[in-house]
Amino acid sequence: MESALTARDRVGVQDFVLLENYTSEAAFIENLRKRFKENLIYTYIGSVLVSVNPYRELEIYTKNHMERYRGVNFYEVSPHIYAVADNSYRSMRTERKDQCILISGESGAGKTEASKKILQYYAVTCPASEQVQTVKDRLLQSNPVLEAFGNAKTLRNDNSSRFGKYMDIQFDFKGAPVGGHIINYLLEKSRVVHQNHGERNFHIFYQLIEGGEEDLLRRLGLERNPQQYQYLVKGNCPKVSSINDRSDWKVVRKALTVIGFNEDEVEELLNIIASVLHLGNVQYGGEEGNASITSDTQIKYLARLLGVNGAVLTEALTHKKIIAKGEELMSPLNLEQASSARDALSKAVYGRTFTWLVNKINASLTYTLHLLVIEVNRSFEQFCINYCNEKLQQLFIELTLKSEQEEYESEGITWEPVQYFNNKIICDLVEEKFKGIISILDEECLRPGDASDFTFLEKLEDTVGGHPHFVTHKLADGKTRKVMGRDEFRLLHYAGEVNYNVNGFLDKNNDLLFRNLKEVMCMSENKILTQCFDREELSDKKRPETAATQFKASLAKLMEILMSKEPSYIRCIKPNDSKQSGRFDEVLIRHQVKYLGLMENLRVRRAGFAYRRRYEVFLQRYKSLCPDTWPNWQGKLADGVAILVKHLGYKPEEYKLGRSKIFIRFPKTLFATEDALETRKHSLGESSWHSKACKIMFIKGFIYRHKERCPENEYFLDYVRYSFLMKLHRNLPKNVLDKSWPTPPAALVEASEHLRKLCMQNMVWNYCKKISPEWKHQLEQKMIASEIFKDKKDNYPQSVSKLFVSTRLNGEDINPKVLQALENNSLTIISFCSQYAVPVTKYDRKGYKARPRQLLLTSSSAIIIEEAKLKQRIDYGALKGISVSSLSDGLFVLHVPSDDNKQKGDVVLQSDHVIETLTKIAICADKINTININQGSIKFTVGQGKEGIIDFTPGSELLVAKAKNGHLSKHSPSSNSIS
Repeated sequence: MESALTARDRVGVQDFVLLENYTSEAAFIENLRKRFKENLIYTYIGSVLVSVNPYRELEIYTKNHMERYRGVNFYEVSPHIYAVADNSYRSMRTERKDQCILISGESGAGKTEASKKILQYYAVTCPASEQVQTVKDRLLQSNPVLEAFGNAKTLRNDNSSRFGKYMDIQFDFKGAPVGGHIINYLLEKSRVVHQNHGERNFHIFYQLIEGGEEDLLRRLGLERNPQQYQYLVKGNCPKVSSINDRSDWKVVRKALTVIGFNEDEVEELLNIIASVLHLGNVQYGGEEGNASITSDTQIKYLARLLGVNGAVLTEALTHKKIIAKGEELMSPLNLEQASSARDALSKAVYGRTFTWLVNKINASLTYTLHLLVIEVNRSFEQFCINYCNEKLQQLFIELTLKSEQEEYESEGITWEPVQYFNNKIICDLVEEKFKGIISILDEECLRPGDASDFTFLEKLEDTVGGHPHFVTHKLADGKTRKVMGRDEFRLLHYAGEVNYNVNGFLDKNNDLLFRNLKEVMCMSENKILTQCFDREELSDKKRPETAATQFKASLAKLMEILMSKEPSYIRCIKPNDSKQSGRFDEVLIRHQVKYLGLMENLRVRRAGFAYRRRYEVFLQRYKSLCPDTWPNWQGKLADGVAILVKHLGYKPEEYKLGRSKIFIRFPKTLFATEDALETRKHSLGESSWHSKACKIMFIKGFIYRHKERCPENEYFLDYVRYSFLMKLHRNLPKNVLDKSWPTPPAALVEASEHLRKLCMQNMVWNYCKKISPEWKHQLEQKMIASEIFKDKKDNYPQSVSKLFVSTRLNGEDINPKVLQALENNSLTIISFCSQYAVPVTKYDRKGYKARPRQLLLTSSSAIIIEEAKLKQRIDYGALKGISVSSLSDGLFVLHVPSDDNKQKGDVVLQSDHVIETLTKIAICADKINTININQGSIKFTVGQGKEGIIDFTPGSELLVAKAKNGHLSKHSPSSNSIS
C-alpha cells in the first residue's frame, strides 16, 4: 500500500486514515472523487472498506486478481474486496474465531454484487473436494434464486434486495466451505400487491411469464403478457432494459436443480407463484354492500393450483369468521374488506413461501464466515430498516473502539479516550419497553376500539413528544411545519433527519390474516403450503406477534451473533441516482458519507495513531534509508526500528514503539519517509533480479538451453521447469471437456504427457463418482436418442440441451376412469409417475382430421386415450416399426400388423416432444433399431390392405393438411422446431 503514496496527489490516498485533514468532510469526498476518476473504487478507513459502485464492469475480478490477494498481508496490496474476504478467512483459520463481514449502504450502492464477489472468491480460492464442490455450487446458485424471489426493480436500483439477508458460511478444519445458513429479515410483502410508479413486483413473476415454456404457462393458466395481471400493472413498468427476464428464468431453473429441488417441488412452487397472480385478478362486485366474486375463472385456477376447494375458498374471500359466545358466525365482507382480505392472503402466501424457500436452501447447505446485507425502502419498512441501521451503527462504533483499545493495550501503548456520538438515545426511543415507538405501536394495534394510524400518531405525541430526537407537525416550529405533513413524524437519526408517513403503519404491523383464510390454506394439498400454514395456528388462541416486535426480536438475536464474532466492514456508496458510469454526484455522496457514519469512523480510527505496522514489515520496507540497517539488520527487530526512526529524525510525539508494532501519529511523517525511499531507490539502482549478474546468467542459460545440463544453463533450465509446473498448477483443466494444457518445454514433454493422462483419468473418475442414478438414467436416454437421431433429424440438435422428463402428464391429468379401466384390464401402469405419458395429436386414417389424444406407455404396451376411453392398445411385441421424417416436425407413425384384427391400421401421431417421445417408446418397446427416419414421404397402412402416404416438404412455417392427391401433406421448418 505504501508504494502508492508517491502518486497520492493524482489518485488520492488508499487509506482515509492517511488524510492530513481527516476532520474535513470536503477532503474526504475529494479523495473519493480522485480515486473514482481513476477507476479506483475501493478505499480503506483502517480495516473498513469503502466501495463506490462504478456502474460498469471492471477488469479487477479475474482469477489472477484472486490469486494476487490470496494469503497476502492486508496492507501489502491495494484496497480490494478480495483483501477483506481473504483477511477474514485467514483470521478465522489462524485465530480460530468466527468472523463476520457486514455489507451496508443505500439501494443501488452495490451490496448484492459485493456479497456475490465474496462468495465467488471463496468458491475459487478455498480448498475443494467432491462434497465441498457441491456446497460451493449451491452457495453460488442460492444467489439467483434469492434474487428472483426477493429482489425487484425500484426507482433507485434495477435489482434491489427487498429483504435483509444474513448468510452464514461454515468451514471445516481444512478451511473448506462445507455448509451454510441464511436468515432473512423483513421481506417487503406489500410489494406483492402494490408497486410505486416506475417500479416492479418481484422478479420471479416476470421471469415466469417471459421465460416459462408454453406447456407450463398453459398448465398454470397464465398468458405471456404481464399487463394482464393486476399485481403487475401498478408500477406500469413491465420491461426493464437492463433485465433479461427470459434469460434469468433459465438461470433460476438451473439453480433450483443445482440446489436440490426436485421436479415436484419446482412444480408446486410455481403453482404458488401463479396462484398469487390469479388472486390479484379476483374481481369483486355485489349489492347492498356485500362483496361477491364476479367471475369463477380465477377461482377454478386457484382451486387447482393451491389444491383447495373452490367453494370454500370463495366463501373465505367474501366472508369473515367470527366466534361469539362459543358460536362460529360467517359475516359478509364489503368490497373494501374483501379486497383487503384477498391482498392479505396474497402477501401471506408469498411471504411464507419465501421463508420456506430460504429454509429449503438452508437444508441443501447443511452438511464461519458471515455476510449481512441490508436494504432501505419507505414508510413502515423504512422505519424498521433504519432502526436496524441505528443498531448496526451502535455496534460498529462499539466494536471499532473495542478493537482499537485492545490493539493499544496488547502493544503496551496508553489508550486515550475518544469522544463520539452515542446513538443509544435513538435506539432507546425506538425499542424501550412500554415507552418506545414499537411498544406504542403494538399497544395501539392491540387495544379495543377505533384504533387508526392517526390515533397512533397522537399517542406518540403524548408519550414521546418531549424527546429531543422526535418531532411531528403538531410539535414542530413554523419553519419545520412547511416541510412536514400532518400524517408524519420525524426522527433525528445519527445520519440525519427522516420523515415517516404513518399511513399503513397499523395494517403492516398487524399483518393479520382472517381465520377462515388460514383454515383454507391449512387444507391445501400443495405440500409447500402445508408446511407454510401449520394447523396448530388454528388452535393457538394467543394473538400472533406484530411485525415490528418480531423484527425487534430478530434484530436482538442478530446483534448477539455479531457481537460474538470478529467484524469486517464494507460500506457501499452509489455515485449518482441515474446509474451512469463516471458520474460523481457530490451532494448525493455527502449524504451517504454521513448516513454510513464514515466521518465518525475515521475520527475514531484517527484519535490516536494514523499508521501502524509490524516491525518486520516496516524494517523490510525502509531499511535502505539507514546505513546501520542496510542491507540486513541482524539484531532484535525493535532495536532495528528504533535505530531507523532515529536516523530519519522522527520526533518523540510523532511515533510510539509497541511490543511488535510501530505506531506513527501523523500521515505527513509517513509521507516524508515514503518520499525519501523513492529518492533512495534511484541511487540503489535496480533490484537483485534485474542486477547485471542475474541478467548475464539468465541470457547465457537461454543461449545454452538446447545443450545437455551444464553450469551455464542449469539456472535457466530449473527456472523454465519451475515456471511450467507452476503455470500447470494454476491452469489445470476444470473438467473432462476442457482440453487445454500448457505447452511444456522440451525437457518436460514426456513428463507433461504422463501428467496430462493422470489428470484426465482423475477428472473422469471424479466425474463418474458424482453421477447420481437419476442423472445416469438421463444420460442413457440421451445416448439412445443420439444413436437414433443424430445427423438424421433436423430438430435433434435443439433437443440435446433439454432434459428428458419422466412424464408429460401427471396422474391428475389422466381421467380416473382410464386408470380404473387399465387396472380392470390388468394393464396398471407400474409406478405410473416413473413411466411416461404425453399429450399427442392423432390424425384419422381417411380424412386426416386432427384429434387430441393421450399416449401412455406401460410396461408391455402403448395405449392411446381419448378423454375417458381406451381407444387403442398396441402391444410392444406387435409393434413392427416406427417411422418419422428427417425434418423438424413432430409427426410419427406406429406400424402394426395388417392382419391383426384388433388393430385398424397404422397410427399417425404428432408430439411436441417427438425426440423425447420416440426415445421413450424405443426403450420401453426395445425397438431402438426399428425407428426409420425417412426423407420425402412415409407410407403407412390405412386398413384392409390399403395404403396412405404422408408427404414432407420444407417450409417457412408448420402446416398439416390433406393434399389434392389424397396424401397427408406436412410442411415443416427446416431446423427450428423445439423437441
